[in-house]
Amino acid sequence: MTRIPSILLAAAALTFGAASAQAQALKIAVLQELSGAGATAGTNAKNGVLLAIKEINAAGGILGKKIEVTVSDTQSNPGVAKGLAVKAIDDGVFAVMGPTFSGSIMVSMAETKRAETPNFTGGEAAAITQQGNPYIFRTSFTQTTAMPKVARYMASNLKAKTVAVLFVNNDFGKGGRDAFAKAAAASGLQVVADVSTESGQVDWSAPVLKAKQSNADAVFIYTNEEESARALRELRKQGWTKPIVGETTLVGQKVIELAGEAANGAVAHVGLTVDAPNPLMLKFKAKFFQEYKYISDHNGIKGYTGMYVLKAGIEKVGKLDRVAVAKALHGLTVSAAKEPGVIMDVSVDQNGDLDRESFIVEVKDGKQVVKEVLPALAKK
Repeated sequence: MTRIPSILLAAAALTFGAASAQAQALKIAVLQELSGAGATAGTNAKNGVLLAIKEINAAGGILGKKIEVTVSDTQSNPGVAKGLAVKAIDDGVFAVMGPTFSGSIMVSMAETKRAETPNFTGGEAAAITQQGNPYIFRTSFTQTTAMPKVARYMASNLKAKTVAVLFVNNDFGKGGRDAFAKAAAASGLQVVADVSTESGQVDWSAPVLKAKQSNADAVFIYTNEEESARALRELRKQGWTKPIVGETTLVGQKVIELAGEAANGAVAHVGLTVDAPNPLMLKFKAKFFQEYKYISDHNGIKGYTGMYVLKAGIEKVGKLDRVAVAKALHGLTVSAAKEPGVIMDVSVDQNGDLDRESFIVEVKDGKQVVKEVLPALAKK
């Protein structure tokens, strides 16, 4: 009988143990903008994902498997995001969370699609989910869903007839501007100034002056968070007194902090807000603050809820099969009563876009105040 040296048995045991441990882990890659122009959005999204993972692991994981997470900084650069997606795939991750910037996800999602890896993004550009990619899922509203709500509010509630549009000249901004223009026309709202600005723009005097000179009834702002704060400050500096309206990025917590009193009175349609009249949302707000010592913006909520939607998809399939989970996510409806981590009832359509309640908010005394709760489209 051949005797196997004990040292080889020990090595084999260690190898098997490591392989077993790796097999037991559910690997998730977080690719977010932690520096550069998207640092505010990406950091919040990353923190939301990590908070959800901490909770899920503490409760026993998913299908009895703990989540193993890696975090990488895209530097707000599409090329870097693409490279990090390739690395995540090479590392054998089950799913990718991020990036948030539309320009970056438009590039990196080609890699996750090739590898049949579910990929969640907070990017809002309409084109993200219009390319037939079965592995891309949104944690935010698409621009084609959000903009009609904004335009209808401006025309019906504000009685505006004309609007000046200030948008950032990138995939996110141009997609939003196009969707808003189409929605405005459908609502009888005329765009009388169409002003392009650059990502990271510091001097807003000229764009704001163009808006003022158009004599529009209202201004619609669609830029990144830091630029939105600068735009608000310049509007107040130049004495703008008419309605200032936007989407989620106009009234985020970081914008309110940076703009100070200039943010008061700004109105926006938001898919998510920590100040929503929802017990589960208020609970999330408190947990996030306890963990990170600041108040989450919408991106933190997107990261958190996206992780729980993925959990629901995996549990529906009952096994760690990426292709099967991606298929199961299409058409999935998750109830907050059964899965509190999604915070609000949510449905995912065949494109990977989601449907749930949303809100019209106004900044008052440095806080978002919900003016109106808008139902999910399916409930209208």
